[in-house]
Amino acid sequence: MIVEDENGVRTVTFDRPESLNAFTADAAESLADAIDSVDADEYDAVVLTGEGDAFSAGGDLEAMADRDETPKESLDRTTETLGRVVEAALTSEVPIVAKVNGDAVGAGLAVTAVSDFAYAADSASFSCAFARVGLVPDTGGTFLLPRLLGLRTAKRLAMTAEFISAAEAAEIGLVNETVPDDDLEAAVDDLLETLRERPTTTLGLTKRAIHENMGRYWREALDHELLTQSIAYGTPEHEDGVAEFLER
Repeated sequence: MIVEDENGVRTVTFDRPESLNAFTADAAESLADAIDSVDADEYDAVVLTGEGDAFSAGGDLEAMADRDETPKESLDRTTETLGRVVEAALTSEVPIVAKVNGDAVGAGLAVTAVSDFAYAADSASFSCAFARVGLVPDTGGTFLLPRLLGLRTAKRLAMTAEFISAAEAAEIGLVNETVPDDDLEAAVDDLLETLRERPTTTLGLTKRAIHENMGRYWREALDHELLTQSIAYGTPEHEDGVAEFLER
């Protein structure tokens, strides 16, 4: 992973282009660490992207072929690697933005799904490819995809492992928008500029409330929403935002 910090944005670049940025256990741990160490007092967002022609081809098949694990050992490994990536992204206090510069396959598709925003180059394609190698979707796939795409679409992608275009990914809600390849950088920069103008603390509270309410009964969800709002009311960002609005 290449980790770069500039103007309040941490950019994490998957840098194994020779393997289409496939995830090893070490790479997944590095990604989780890079997200976990971001402080909302210092950063406005985290951007995830890939080096070369791909975003990420998912799990490293050569590493899979070399493994000789018991189910318990596999559980421990995935919990401490890709499991940590999902937890870090969902609980991060700043928005996570996937800048999908090329194909996103398997865990690469799941990382796109777990991000708060996703912009894709027109040339990118996507596949929930786990079934092709006899695996169940991981990296949060079985949890996120039905909520993001709907039950039938999630089943279709997970069970057929078919490839879809960037245009279809936008149509079904896997990504926010697709843009010509040469315009991807500018599109993400425009989003980052908007996020910089918003109070990061409030965005973190909003993200937390949405994620924590995904599985709650409506009355419990409403209680949690009101609790979160009461916290937001007490922040300097709220006071400053009201004052600025009234001045205008």
